[in-house]
Amino acid sequence: MPPDIVTAVTSDPLASIEPVSVVSVVTRRLLDYFTSGRLEPGARLPAERRLAESLGVGRSAVREALAALELLGVVSVRPGSGTYLKGSASELLPQTLSWGVLLGERRTRELIEVRHGLEVRVARLAAELATAETSAALDETIETMTTHSEDFPAFVEADMRFHQLLAASTGNVTLADLLTTVRSLIRVWVERGVRDAHHTRLTVAEHTAIVAAVRACDADAAGAAMDAHMVSARGRLLHLLEGTGPAPSGAPETPGQASSARSLDS
Repeated sequence: MPPDIVTAVTSDPLASIEPVSVVSVVTRRLLDYFTSGRLEPGARLPAERRLAESLGVGRSAVREALAALELLGVVSVRPGSGTYLKGSASELLPQTLSWGVLLGERRTRELIEVRHGLEVRVARLAAELATAETSAALDETIETMTTHSEDFPAFVEADMRFHQLLAASTGNVTLADLLTTVRSLIRVWVERGVRDAHHTRLTVAEHTAIVAAVRACDADAAGAAMDAHMVSARGRLLHLLEGTGPAPSGAPETPGQASSARSLDS
């Protein structure tokens, strides 16, 4: 390690390591277990008491750890039923990056822009390689979204599934994995942004336009439809990041926002 880096690490008071809390240790242990691949998505977790006994800690530490993991989108707490794992190991792994380094506004904005460019590229490739099976699978997710237009957690799950299927249809594993990582890191904001039936209906319409272009094998139309969808989604996320709550239905972005969102697509 170069001497200047050693000096910076040892002399900077901000580099001091503080003892970690029991809750932090429990959270990390649980997260490691959830991303190990030993649990299926949707699996019900053991009761808090059993987890506490297994880890040798108090139930309050387990409860706080699970609350943190729920905020990050790793688990889902259903009152009266229990706590459930939300995704697969590959979907949850990026959460280890956001835990301990909760993304600030600037980094989240950058991730939203990166997602925009990647999603447009995926839509174009999906149209070029479209099959009847892909279109049918995408139609099913749209049907689910339509059915659950006011059941927001179920709607978000179907929305995520739509984009995962689209990415998988390209056959580009690296591209699909990159998108999974980006979506996982901003998922907590995506879930907070879906709290209005007007927005869910708008999203369904935007997804329908994407599928129509993919089915027609029209890469230009698919890219344009995805671009419009990403601009719409970006506007809602930016309203949340700026602390103004969910964006009004059909709220236009400022020229600066729109041009920034499209900068990766040119």
